[in-house]
Amino acid sequence: MTKTLIKSDLSQFTGTEHIYRHGLIRHIVYTDGVRHVAEAGEAWWLLDKIACAQLEAHIAAEAFQLWTLSVNADASADLVCSDGKGVAVSSERIAFTDFPLAEIKFYVTDNTILLPSEY
Repeated sequence: MTKTLIKSDLSQFTGTEHIYRHGLIRHIVYTDGVRHVAEAGEAWWLLDKIACAQLEAHIAAEAFQLWTLSVNADASADLVCSDGKGVAVSSERIAFTDFPLAEIKFYVTDNTILLPSEY
């Protein structure tokens, strides 16, 4: 399957019509825009990483989280969770990814993962 995610697609998501429950972490839900990223970018792994991180007490304690995936030139990536005020709460180096965008951001609040444009 070819990844069809392009950055301009994300601007169409300004709200959500559906809420989807995460398959493993059942108290976490996500929006239409996040589902689109996972499907079109073949990035269900990224959604899983964000959802599973909510099981860590120091991350779940943050009422508002900003998650940023930055893909590097060598196809590695950095996934950083910050508190929305610029303070990093968690970071992880991903050895390899073929995620199609150079960077993407997600918000997590009230157990909901959403795109910034959906906030």
